[in-house]
Amino acid sequence: MSDPLLSVRDLKTQFFTEDGTVRAVDGISFDVHEGEIVGLVGESGAGKSVATASILRLVDSPGEIVGGEIVFDGETLFGLEEGPNGELRPREEMLSESAMRERIRGRRIAIIFQDPMESLNPVFTVGGQLREFIELNRDLDADAARAEAIDMLREVGIPAPAERYDEYPHQFSGGMRQRVLIAMALACEPDLIVADEPTTALDVTVEGEILELVTDLQATYDTAFIWVTHDMSVVAEICDRVNVMYLGEIVEQAAVDDLFYDTRHPYTSALLDSMPRPDETVEELDPIRGVMPEAIDPPSGCRFHPRCPEARAVCREVHPEPRDLQDAASTHTAACVKHDGFDVGYDESVPIDAEATGGFSAGFTETGGDAE
Repeated sequence: MSDPLLSVRDLKTQFFTEDGTVRAVDGISFDVHEGEIVGLVGESGAGKSVATASILRLVDSPGEIVGGEIVFDGETLFGLEEGPNGELRPREEMLSESAMRERIRGRRIAIIFQDPMESLNPVFTVGGQLREFIELNRDLDADAARAEAIDMLREVGIPAPAERYDEYPHQFSGGMRQRVLIAMALACEPDLIVADEPTTALDVTVEGEILELVTDLQATYDTAFIWVTHDMSVVAEICDRVNVMYLGEIVEQAAVDDLFYDTRHPYTSALLDSMPRPDETVEELDPIRGVMPEAIDPPSGCRFHPRCPEARAVCREVHPEPRDLQDAASTHTAACVKHDGFDVGYDESVPIDAEATGGFSAGFTETGGDAE
């Protein structure tokens, strides 16, 4: 396989609060290659949106990227080195903030946000906002940018684009507004688009239309995507490869078919068990019990062990690192002591002490449910 378009290595982003340090993203690594759709999936609070904001260096105070490396098409978007006095400082080749703003954001890496009503200014016309974006990022004059904006609205399926160009966001449906954001993201023909749960607020029918539109446009423009979602059905629909996040860490990485049919991490299994499947009839869904702990004070050992039905005593003590699964059909990693490759004392026959945890692993509740 060719070199990745985007390479993220050991990325760490923290928020410094009065209550302590929130380790929102804690050492994740993944790649995105040209023309592929890579999923970033997990419950709310897993760190998905912070991870993508970190790639674009859009983390607001009190947040800060404190470690790792981000390389995009051979250029260092973020990287630290040790100074003469032992302090960490930006590497010399790291792009400046002005270079990020002028060359990367919007032009080469675009983003589609979750709520189009928060992304579009309600007091300006839809076409005017799209035209201004094109004008600024493609160095076109107003007339040429207007023509390009109308073409992009047509490309994403907006009917009568020349007429709707002068309408306001409130005159568009939710699905149409999301199409406008997709048009805005594609307008500069970026190499990579970050889609941060762009279909969450849409009904199922409109969501299906948007996903079909994205896959068609991705094939046309050969644009790579990072698709952030908590919806495993969306992952199955459009992704080529998937990264599963839990409490700031990536716990499993695999091609999409391998993730669904050769699941290797208990958290991924729990996510799949909690969603309806069109090929199976079940009496009731099996939600993940308990809630995700706070990233300000994550559990010792495996961070999922308080909610894991397969947890053993060793899971409290050993923090598992992602391991390549040598028996997998393709590249597949999982961070679970079952796959550590050395004797860490994991015994499948001896569950974690149920009596000490009230019948569940620590953190479980009788009613189950999630953090929402």
